Amino acid sequence: MPDNILWMKNITKLYPGVRALDNVNLEIRRGEIHALVGENGAGKSTLMNVLSGTIPYGEYEGTILFNEKECQFKRIHDSEKLGIVIIHQELALIPELSIGENMFLGNERKGNLGIDWHETYNQAEKHLKEVGLQERATTLIKDIGTGKQQLVEIAKALSKNVKLLILDEPTSSLNQEESKMLLDMLLQFKKQGMTSILISHKLSEVAYVADRITVLRDGATIETIKNESHNIDESRIIRGMVGRELTSRFPSRERKVSPEIGMEVKNWSVCHPVYTEKCVVNNVSFHVHKGEIVGFSGLQGAGRTELAKSLFGKNYGSSISGQEFLNGQEVHLKTEREAIEHGLAYVTEDRKTNGLVLIDTIAKNTTMARLKKVCDKRGIIDVGMENHVAEKSKTALNIKTPTVQQLVGNLSGGNQQKVLLSKWMFADPNVLILDEPTRGIDVGAKYEIYCIMNDMAAQGKSVVMISSELPELLGMCDRIYVMNEGSLVAEMESAEATQEKIMAAILRSGKRSVPDEQKDA
Repeated sequence: MPDNILWMKNITKLYPGVRALDNVNLEIRRGEIHALVGENGAGKSTLMNVLSGTIPYGEYEGTILFNEKECQFKRIHDSEKLGIVIIHQELALIPELSIGENMFLGNERKGNLGIDWHETYNQAEKHLKEVGLQERATTLIKDIGTGKQQLVEIAKALSKNVKLLILDEPTSSLNQEESKMLLDMLLQFKKQGMTSILISHKLSEVAYVADRITVLRDGATIETIKNESHNIDESRIIRGMVGRELTSRFPSRERKVSPEIGMEVKNWSVCHPVYTEKCVVNNVSFHVHKGEIVGFSGLQGAGRTELAKSLFGKNYGSSISGQEFLNGQEVHLKTEREAIEHGLAYVTEDRKTNGLVLIDTIAKNTTMARLKKVCDKRGIIDVGMENHVAEKSKTALNIKTPTVQQLVGNLSGGNQQKVLLSKWMFADPNVLILDEPTRGIDVGAKYEIYCIMNDMAAQGKSVVMISSELPELLGMCDRIYVMNEGSLVAEMESAEATQEKIMAAILRSGKRSVPDEQKDA
């Protein structure tokens, strides 16, 4: 009989109009890495919220057994006392506090006269070493990158004597090198006897580390797949997730690129908004034809997002210089509103903070970029028209929700991303910049977003796609620009581009002599 550390039996969770979990069963064996996969809205995060006590006992049906004892967690502190620690996709760190303060927040090291800061920082640095992070515990969170912040979260979990570590999309904002380091760390923890649950849409990572894989679909357990040899075919996992064979990850399209240029940028330079001596975008020039999808590749910190945001009405940066052309006319966009009015849209990589209003409805989010289109002559919003527009978008983008009056914060990540896209499609842009448009969403939702991009290109729109996933750039784009340290270092036609060529261009450019301020940026 297997040695289970956790057994969740017949877990059911209802929301108004939605059965989020339907008699879900999950068995986790002691010392294994167990992956939990499924499309957005399948119930993965809800199930883990039940386990952690975020959804308290009494608000769901079913039984949780941990180390063969029934548990009825009323709050997250109850599960943490037993060593069940969850790290959410959105990191729960306070930027203005130090690493040590964040690690023991709510779990302070107490001395005779209050907090024992000597013990706090000593213990913090001990756990930082365990995750291979060479930072002082007194360093502020805002002064370290996203990859290091993810390691701080894991060190924080270790400080709570973790027995079962749950990671929800831990690599969604990491580059390939950082992701590999984190996954290898999980394998090392496994050798030390730790049990982990990994939620991830990156199936290559699941195949690499998971011993077993449980598939959820529409709130129900579909199957648990063995992966002892760590070489499972990703299509096998996808079949369980979507209930059918997905013959191609990328939709085909007839590529009709117009000779007309929809957007052109010449000699564009941007400095950091705070550290104004740092150049984060250095003399960049590029163009996008109408009907073309152009990709931007590069390592984290290469300057791709900074470039996109600065072009979108100077949303980012200082000392911005260069020329920006839309439909052959030079424009001087000083605000986001001016950018929208000139037919430029920017889909942010951070949908929850900068893209959507989570406490507002789908209907209001859909129309907020161009409210004038649903207002009468007096400037008053026509609620009926707004709801009609949102219903059309809901159908066209296959947004899974019972009503467009649903709050966006209650949707899954993939459906939130579709609402964000519907917002900008309603704005009817001629140039659409997509920054990491498929981050943290499942293969089915990715495919639907790829189809939307193809439709935009077929309409003669110019599409710019920033992505850290090289396979989707190669699968979707007509041309690919490569950035490194704020500069463009290569341009490739999709027919000749490969992952190896892109990485080689980055590595070659990294050996060049560049100013110190660009290295720091």
